[in-house]
Amino acid sequence: MKSTSAAISILTVVLLFLSGTIIFAQDDLKDHRSCSICGMDRKEYGFSRMLVHYEDGGTTGVCSLNCAVIELAVNKGRKVKALLVADRDSRTLIDAEQAVWVMGGKKPGVMTQRPKWAFGYPAAAGVFIEAYGGKVVSWSEALVAAREDAARDIR
Repeated sequence: MKSTSAAISILTVVLLFLSGTIIFAQDDLKDHRSCSICGMDRKEYGFSRMLVHYEDGGTTGVCSLNCAVIELAVNKGRKVKALLVADRDSRTLIDAEQAVWVMGGKKPGVMTQRPKWAFGYPAAAGVFIEAYGGKVVSWSEALVAAREDAARDIR
């Protein structure tokens, strides 16, 4: 009984810590209203925004995966602690590597000709694909495509 009580207490503390981190991450628009790369309003593009947390404690807000790729290239000497992306539907920031990514389709992308959207759940990605097309890709595939697109746009 005592060990169950201790386990519940530890779990409660961990959940409170994680919820505080998530709430802090959602407050990113207060500190990073404009994209650090292109200057776009991140609140207006809240469905595609990203937040970079560096190991040195710094954070940078961008409007899209395209601008995140540029931000990371410009700061390649800085180690990334976390890379968060907005869930397209809820606008809640989630881990970019854990997101379900959809690439392509009829819905115009943000800062790119080849759209890349993040979703928190496979079902939400499926609903989007039914409405607009595209296909589910891995985080690695989305990142490689974004790097290719950004390199092409810079030329």
